[in-house]
Amino acid sequence: MKKKISIGTWAFVFGPFAQNPIPLSQICEELGRMGYDGLSLAGFKPHAHPDDYSTPELRKKLRKMLSDNGLGVAEFVPDLWSVNPLLQIDEYFKLYEKNIRFMVDMGFEFIRVDSGTPPVLPEKMSYDEARARIVDMFGKCAKIAGREGIEVVWEFEPGFMFNKPGEVVGIVKDVGEPNFKILFDTCHAHMGAVVGARHFGEKEILKGGIPEYCEMLKDKIGIVHLIDSDGSLNQAQTSTHAPFGAGVINFDEVIPAILDKANYRAEWWAVDLCEWPDAWKVMKECLEYVQKLNAKYCK
Repeated sequence: MKKKISIGTWAFVFGPFAQNPIPLSQICEELGRMGYDGLSLAGFKPHAHPDDYSTPELRKKLRKMLSDNGLGVAEFVPDLWSVNPLLQIDEYFKLYEKNIRFMVDMGFEFIRVDSGTPPVLPEKMSYDEARARIVDMFGKCAKIAGREGIEVVWEFEPGFMFNKPGEVVGIVKDVGEPNFKILFDTCHAHMGAVVGARHFGEKEILKGGIPEYCEMLKDKIGIVHLIDSDGSLNQAQTSTHAPFGAGVINFDEVIPAILDKANYRAEWWAVDLCEWPDAWKVMKECLEYVQKLNAKYCK
């Protein structure tokens, strides 16, 4: 069955667009015109931050903007980066719960989280203590969201701690909540499984690459971000999200692995052009590329 296709609006807020973000209204109009089914929505200003849509009337206006352009919301990405969850637990959950209330009002179903701290241990904190805190944090996130019928997806990446394949698999198992799954970004997966970028301690490379990673995460993937990788890190020290064909990922190998080895059954593919300089110019060709993958593998 063909999947719906979204694109992350954070691509037009961060990096090259940070000083002049593209308005969400303009993005919605362009995505609707192009034929995208939806968007993966940035909860960062000036897009869909809860404080900017603080009243029922404003939230109704946001819903109308989406529906007028025929767009669903694949996932919501809250702005939680102002606090370090390893060191500011109470502050983190105040922000998190504010975003959950916003999601409930808006009817959003998936919230994206991360470990929130670079792959460097805080002073006087052991690896085991940091890992235990993250497992506890993710567990609480899942319980809070689960009470509202919301799924939590963790996006691992080189920019944040716990990005080795074994760490990712182990943590999602230890959290053990049915609504807590992985956000599987193909670019981050390549950097984690093939390149071993910013692994804490000894690198962990998978001989079978992304397909082996998919097998390790069978039934654990909640949503997939599709984008290429050229094997490099960007200025933010996380994976360079290169447009399809500008990298080295073999999607004729990866898509079947995601569908069959990982048993991915959710309804969305999300295009992720985070921090790519020409993201606005390549949206259409990215959509067409994923549409071809859909036609070939999701019949």
